[in-house]
Amino acid sequence: MKEDYHDCIDRDDLLKNTKDNVVKYGLQVLIVKSAGYLPSFGYSIGLWENYKHPEIICFGLPNNLLHEIINDIAEIIKKEGNFVGNTNYQSIFENSKSTFLEVKEDNINHYFNLALEYYKEEKFPVYQLIWTDRNDKYPWEEGFEEEFIYDQPLLDRNSDFKFREPKNLTTFTTKQWLENQKTILRVVHDEDGDWQFLTDDDLITEDMRIVTLEQIVLRDNTLNQVFDLDYGEEAERKSIGGEWTRKK
Repeated sequence: MKEDYHDCIDRDDLLKNTKDNVVKYGLQVLIVKSAGYLPSFGYSIGLWENYKHPEIICFGLPNNLLHEIINDIAEIIKKEGNFVGNTNYQSIFENSKSTFLEVKEDNINHYFNLALEYYKEEKFPVYQLIWTDRNDKYPWEEGFEEEFIYDQPLLDRNSDFKFREPKNLTTFTTKQWLENQKTILRVVHDEDGDWQFLTDDDLITEDMRIVTLEQIVLRDNTLNQVFDLDYGEEAERKSIGGEWTRKK
């Protein structure tokens, strides 16, 4: 996943700045801006090292608010101690509750690129801060507002199906994959949102097939590695389990 911080500062400089800020302030907050498909999110680096509190990640809020909220949480941790997962808190957002979910390790690998570089071989836990809609409902509660449903991917679950869309979304693939069990080697996320999962065969209209997104992922779970392809982006690999090369 592309991470865009501080107007594309050099990666080595960013890591050095992060180390300096963790020493000076106790943490660094990283903001990953939305490119159109996935929501913006922010996360901390340093809470685990300095306070033995899980790092924090939060999705779907304005970038300046993400930065402010994570810093506010850090101040509360410094003064009052650690938060507890799966507990309602009224002190983080005005007039609404929030909670923390424990992020699965497999999801950490997708979202915490710079933190993984920072901690190197050391494992670190993560809490996802979950906010409620205008009716103070969480995303998993009945009646949660539909317009916000994809703004917060729930990282304590869904490690077997990472795509934002519904599992029954129709996608395009080929007869060779569906009937001959050939491997998907190219994935295209069209500008209009359609997904194409293609083999290395020459593409002709007669070979195109329509299947659900879940059907594709159930057969080949490694396709979860490209769940974050932006609109108008594609990825290719040479074999199943091979490294993906992305391009517009």
